[in-house]
Amino acid sequence: MEKQSPQPVCGQEALQLLNCVTESPFEQEKCLRFLQSLRECVLSKKVKKFSIPSEDQDSEGAASATKRPS
Repeated sequence: MEKQSPQPVCGQEALQLLNCVTESPFEQEKCLRFLQSLRECVLSKKVKKFSIPSEDQDSEGAASATKRPS
């Protein structure tokens, strides 16, 4: 059975936005929808900040998000 690492909070929304801005041609309206989706996720999950681990950390490039205390 393959081991899956946990997905960061709002990770899918962030990834969609990042991939959208790299597309050519750039579709601003589409990216704005992804931005709004990420903003809604961040607010609903009370995310304080995102971080991308440095290469010397043993996390295989996974990103993480810090939640605000409830």
